[in-house]
Amino acid sequence: MSETAPIRLRAAVAVPLREDLCRLIEQLEPRVRLERDHALTPPMRGPADWSGDPAFHRTAAQQRAYERMLDGAEALFGIPDVDPSALARTVAANPHLRWVMTTAAGGGAQVKAAGLDDAALGRIVFSTSAGVHGGPLAEFAVFGVLAGAKDLPRLRVDQDAALWPERWEMRQLDEMTVLVVGLGGIGSACARRFHALGATVWGTTRSGATVEGVDRLVPLDRLREAAAEVDAVVVTLPGTDQTHHLIDAAVFGALRPGAIVVNVGRGIVIDEGALRNALDDGIVAFAALDVFETEPLPVDSPLWAHPRVLVSPHTAALSSREEERIARRFAADATRVIDGEAPLAVVDTVEFF
Repeated sequence: MSETAPIRLRAAVAVPLREDLCRLIEQLEPRVRLERDHALTPPMRGPADWSGDPAFHRTAAQQRAYERMLDGAEALFGIPDVDPSALARTVAANPHLRWVMTTAAGGGAQVKAAGLDDAALGRIVFSTSAGVHGGPLAEFAVFGVLAGAKDLPRLRVDQDAALWPERWEMRQLDEMTVLVVGLGGIGSACARRFHALGATVWGTTRSGATVEGVDRLVPLDRLREAAAEVDAVVVTLPGTDQTHHLIDAAVFGALRPGAIVVNVGRGIVIDEGALRNALDDGIVAFAALDVFETEPLPVDSPLWAHPRVLVSPHTAALSSREEERIARRFAADATRVIDGEAPLAVVDTVEFF
């Protein structure tokens, strides 16, 4: 495509994004005019810190300039200031806005929190970066299941005590059945990796569409029955009203003793009280959690000190390449939008995932 291609989409960068990545978007899709002013967005404190430094404040003049930039765009890279109320303001002020890509894979929750009316939801297409984080999160899921299968807590206790015990048998991944709850971008990446390591992979589905690496598709309403036959459960679902506490006491009660649980989706999908009971009862032998119902995890949460829980501070997806991956996704989606197609990972504005 020629660099002199006519501008077909006016887009604005609503969150921090390095200049080299702004130029990358324009190079990949020259029909986009990408408005940005790095003085108007907060500096990142680390990789993919889309909210930026909380100490950053705009002057009144800078705030007006920032809003003018957003209000003149047809598309936004990111939700303004990663703030649902700022999104609501922009939508109300900009009748030409027709597409917003959130930088979060679970950006549907932010869209829901904006409280937009049906007219706005019908006018604007919202998409997410879902799938961009699939690889890193799938690696954590594999790590979590392996840590449980090899009994990492026991190894750690023995090592700390300088104890050389009698030999004991570890579980083998190629003899295990892993249930992936949610076969979206993250779940599909998990399924491929577990399959490559020899595990039998089951996955929950609503659509019934086949997914690479999945040996058995499980309708979501058969989740409890499937849980009774697997060795590990990997949760990848977003947090919605429909998925809230989907993994509850009934699901834990159906598991066979010694099950492994990993969560790389959203914390509210698992009922943490029911999980703690299942851990204490020995039904769940090990849990590797990257997400929690309340974040940061409260200091008085018993999960911190539980000997068979691995706490990861919602950091498993973090990668120095994330910003570039999301910039490339925006460019690819911009091409689709300009050519009259829907972007990837469109937010369902009924269930907001």
